[in-house]
Amino acid sequence: MASSRKPKAADVPAAVRRALPELHGKRVLVGLSGGVDSVVLLHALRQSLPQVRAAHIHHGLSPNADRWARFCRRLCRQLAVPLTVRRVRVAKKGAGVEAAARSARYAALSKLDFDVLALAHHLDDQAETVLLNLLRGAGARGASGMASRAAFHGRELVRPLLDLRREAIVAYAREQGLQWVEDESNRAEAFARNFIRLRIAPLLTERYPRWREALARAARHFARTDADARILLREFLASHGLRAPSEAKLVEMLKQLSAGAPGTRIEHDGAELRLYRGEVRIERPRKAQAFAPVAWNGESRLALPALGGELRFRKARGAGIDAKWVEEGAMRVKLRSGGERLQPDRRRPRRTLKNLFQEAGVPPWQRERLPLLYRGAELVWAPGLGIDARFKSPPTSSGFIPEWRLTC
Repeated sequence: MASSRKPKAADVPAAVRRALPELHGKRVLVGLSGGVDSVVLLHALRQSLPQVRAAHIHHGLSPNADRWARFCRRLCRQLAVPLTVRRVRVAKKGAGVEAAARSARYAALSKLDFDVLALAHHLDDQAETVLLNLLRGAGARGASGMASRAAFHGRELVRPLLDLRREAIVAYAREQGLQWVEDESNRAEAFARNFIRLRIAPLLTERYPRWREALARAARHFARTDADARILLREFLASHGLRAPSEAKLVEMLKQLSAGAPGTRIEHDGAELRLYRGEVRIERPRKAQAFAPVAWNGESRLALPALGGELRFRKARGAGIDAKWVEEGAMRVKLRSGGERLQPDRRRPRRTLKNLFQEAGVPPWQRERLPLLYRGAELVWAPGLGIDARFKSPPTSSGFIPEWRLTC
C-alpha cells in the first residue's frame, strides 16, 4: 500500500489473493485467537481454500479464556472449518508473560499436522515490533521485524495481511458482519507493546501519518541486510574450512553475533566463533596442556607443542633482540603470571601487558597462552607487542626478530 488512500475492506481479499498461488494444494492451518485479525484471515482464506483448518491455543491466562475457546468452536462450525484446540501451560517467569505465552503457543502449533501455518499479523503489528526492537537496542535482525514468509519447524509460515493496516481488517470484519472477541489484556499499558500501541502510536500518527509504512519499509531494508549477512557468514565459515550450518543454526548464530554481547562464543563444526570488538574470530579449542619454561639459546626455531605452535627467529642487522643478550644465555620462554610490564617504545613509559594487549586488540582468551620471552626475571618480548626497548639491537649490531606461529 504505497499510496496515501484510506484503507478499505477490499484490501483484505486482495492481499489473500496475492498469497493464494503459494497455498493451493497445501494443508493450511490458521492460528485462530478469536480476535478480529485472525477471524478475518480465516474468513478470507476460507472463501478460496476449502482445505483450510484452524487451531486455537488456550493459554489459560485470562478468566475469559474458556469463553474465547467456545467462540472459536462456534465460528469454525459456522464456516465449516475443522478446529483443533490445545491447552498450554505458560511459565510466568524469565522473559515475561508475553514472551512465555508466545513461546508456548508456537511450541504447541509446531506439533500439529500442516504444510503452511498462516498467522494474522498486520502492518500495525509490524511497525510496533520494529519500533519495540529498536528501543531495545536490537541489531539488523531484530529491526527487520516479521517476515511475510518464513521457515517454521521444517514447514512454512505465512503472514498474508502483513502489509495491511488494522483499519482495513476491521472494515472487512464489519462489512462481512463478523464477530470477534476482545482480549482485555490489550488495554494493559504495563505491557510494552500495548504502551506503544495506546500511547505512542497516536502521537506518531498525529505528526507522521504514515509512520507504520515507513517502519515497515525500513524493516524490509534491514531484512535484505540480514540476508546478505547470512551469505557473508557462510562464506566466512567456508574460508576457514568449516561446514555450512543448517538454516536454523545460521539464523541463531547471526542473532548472537549481532547482539554483540561480551564473551559471545558459538560452537560449530569443532571450532568456536568468538566475538571481540565487533570482529568474529575462529578459534579451534584445544585441551590446555601444562607448560614448563623452555630455554632459548639462539635456535632459529623453537617448537612449543603444549601451546600449539612454534617460535621462529630471523637474523637481521640493526633490528630485533640484540645478539649479545642471546650469547650471554639465560633466555627462557614462559607464560604470563600477572603484573608484567613492557616498554616497546623508548619514547613512551613502561606499561602493563594487559593495557598493551588491549591496545593491540589481542583477545583476552588468547593472552594467557602466549609465549613470552624473558632474560632472567625481565620481560624481553611479547607476541603482537614487540621487544622491550632495553633489549633492542642497535643499528650496527646483529639481532634476532621473533615470530610466533600457530601450527595446530
